[in-house]
Amino acid sequence: METVYSICFMCTVRCPIKVMVENDDVKLIEGNPHVAGIEGSICPKGAAGVSLLNDEERLKRPLIRTGPRGSGQWREASWEEALDYVAAKLAEVKEKYGGRSIALAERAHLNSHISKTFMKALGSPNYFTHDSCCKGSLNTAFRTLTGYTDGQVGVDLGKARHVILYGRNIFESLELKPVKQLMQALDSGTKLTYIDPRVSVTATKAHKYLMIRPGTDLALNYALMHVILKEGLYDKEYVNRWVLGLKELQQFVEPYTPEWAEKETGIPAYEIVSLAREASEAKPAVVFHYGYRCSHYLNEIYFRRSIIMLNALMGSIEAPGGLFFKKGAKDAGKKPLNKLTDQDLPEVTEERCDGVGTPRLPLPDPAHGVVQMLPKAILEEDPYPVKALLVWRFNPLLSIPDYEYTRRALEKLDLVVTIDIQFSETAWYSDVVLPESIYLERGDSIQEANGLKPALYLRRPAVSPRYDTRPGWEIMKSLADRLGIGQYFPYQTLEDLWVYQLQGTGISISDFDAKGFVSLSDEAIYWDRKDGIKLKTPSGKIEFVSSLLEKNGFPSFPAYEPVPAPPEGYFRLMIGRTAAHTHVSTQNNPLLNELVPENVLWINTLQAAKLGIKNGQMVEVISSRGRDTIRAFVTDLIHPEAVFMLHGFGHKVPVQSRCYGKGAMDALLQENVTDMVGGSPALQHVFVTVRPIN
Repeated sequence: METVYSICFMCTVRCPIKVMVENDDVKLIEGNPHVAGIEGSICPKGAAGVSLLNDEERLKRPLIRTGPRGSGQWREASWEEALDYVAAKLAEVKEKYGGRSIALAERAHLNSHISKTFMKALGSPNYFTHDSCCKGSLNTAFRTLTGYTDGQVGVDLGKARHVILYGRNIFESLELKPVKQLMQALDSGTKLTYIDPRVSVTATKAHKYLMIRPGTDLALNYALMHVILKEGLYDKEYVNRWVLGLKELQQFVEPYTPEWAEKETGIPAYEIVSLAREASEAKPAVVFHYGYRCSHYLNEIYFRRSIIMLNALMGSIEAPGGLFFKKGAKDAGKKPLNKLTDQDLPEVTEERCDGVGTPRLPLPDPAHGVVQMLPKAILEEDPYPVKALLVWRFNPLLSIPDYEYTRRALEKLDLVVTIDIQFSETAWYSDVVLPESIYLERGDSIQEANGLKPALYLRRPAVSPRYDTRPGWEIMKSLADRLGIGQYFPYQTLEDLWVYQLQGTGISISDFDAKGFVSLSDEAIYWDRKDGIKLKTPSGKIEFVSSLLEKNGFPSFPAYEPVPAPPEGYFRLMIGRTAAHTHVSTQNNPLLNELVPENVLWINTLQAAKLGIKNGQMVEVISSRGRDTIRAFVTDLIHPEAVFMLHGFGHKVPVQSRCYGKGAMDALLQENVTDMVGGSPALQHVFVTVRPIN
């Protein structure tokens, strides 16, 4: 039996894996035993990659639409015909409306440098990732405080002495390596505090669980800061050296006492004081976790800023057991990989269609854009028409709030093209579907895995493609050649691409053979906390008073706005994840569908009794945007103001037979409203009613 070291792609974490292959078939997938922190482990999603390989409901060959959008009427096409068709339509749109009229949206991946190059070569600024829907405001929050994005920061859970999680349901929406680190830390005496309106699996593992009123986390943090500063619980030496704006923060939080926060959050004042003191006792090896999916409410940027500021007060930024800035090849004294975006590409001067980088949305990261603004830009043609959309490994219809609004936007486009491995809702509404080979059938660009010990990882193809599919990097190259921009894609084969990336690094592909990766540093790289922390802010400090916010007309410390309770008979809709599924993409997987075939609606026992709802009964959930049906889960383990459902269900594509119509779709209910400072959608802003179905 052959062993192939590769990288999983059943979710976005990209864990290193060992694939056992016999007769061109995958027999077993395990974690890479050579990788510290993984050591052979794998999650349910990673193990289920075996069933994805031979799934008869995968996309199998290129398709061109023959009937109305969404009708399910297609004809099969050769790759040559499909690529010619797409290129001709793109050229037509560009000729009529300019390169800016073409947008590309994707879930960021190893080949994103290829996507970005493609868009720049076309002359379009409208490259989007899913990041704003997930954590755009967190990205902005980190940049206002440190100059770094959230993706450039990591958490050292293994050495932490106290971890505080705000709804970061780490044991259900898991990253394998951090989960193992936290489990080992708990075994060694680390404290875990969990704050959430719902008793998740993570809550059951915590030393202390605090049920907070939905949407009031910022009030809690202002009160924690009040106690920490009033009692002098912060790391004075660290703060004096690295923090700008302590005095201003101290004045600001003076009125936000624990007693005030108790009325807003429902958490007793003594618990707030106790948490502040216990966190301080563990400093600097304490983590106020800034979260993963950070797109909840309209004040998201200020809540995420408050979490990062609490870490700074504890001196835990760039400390073992705290937060750290990820180190790359340069920090290890090595040359970084080459990317296609490093070339001399055409300069794109047009403003983005979503308003990012303009007075409308000055602060969100233009490297990702604000993808939930794309439907509005398409429908209103403001500031200009967007007429063609390429979608790669992304499903806007289920990922962007307000399904019907997004669907109307797709209807207005002249061209919609989807590159995916399966029939997503967006693929179902496309003009052309280009099937990508799955991660077990293809290689991709080499991964730069930055961290305390930076390394390079390689995804190799383990088996040959089962159907008439192609890797995405080849699809993009083929389109570029047809559009006359092929010179920016200097490769013909996967090996060419790898050689291009490795040029000048002194590393060859054969160096990956033994373990599947190349380590760039054997020792963890920390910067000197006295003089060596390399912050990217204008002041060179952690800016509580933020130059980025202030120069764009936003306050560093906005007055707290009370969170209104839902009107009588309404609930705040909360969403979350499960260990068995990745966002909206794995619900049809044969094995994972067996584990979690549908979502249910968590509703408080007393509230359910008022409405006459029994456990297991079908109910209708209704919002200002839509309605859907779902099975009720009646429980004491959720705050009475909220209801909860897993994200990613209620699929509407009939050829995805296992998940078709199972559960309710959160995007159908959510309002498309955005934190206009940070850039994330407020996915939990919406109020819903619930009624039993007899």
